[in-house]
Amino acid sequence: MKNLIQSFIFLFGLSMLGQTFILQERDKQLHFAAGSVAGAFGYSWSYQKHHNKTKALITGLCTSLVAGVAKEVYDNYKGGVFDKRDILATGMGGVL
Repeated sequence: MKNLIQSFIFLFGLSMLGQTFILQERDKQLHFAAGSVAGAFGYSWSYQKHHNKTKALITGLCTSLVAGVAKEVYDNYKGGVFDKRDILATGMGGVL
């Protein structure tokens, strides 16, 4: 399980290659902060329920990614742009 998490973080980092560092943009900083909050909530809820740090870590990360995707779907529904980089920034917050 530890290797799976390390592999995910590595692949997550690879997605940053060839791009400007996205956390320099104000919007991405807000997504990062929201991902941190969502990830902390997911981790805390899962740890209280299962008392398993690995499950809690995965739940926290998934919670932040779901929050990022949900926000982008909402933006797209309201006529905005579905931005994959926003999801990436939100997920990065969940990794923190």
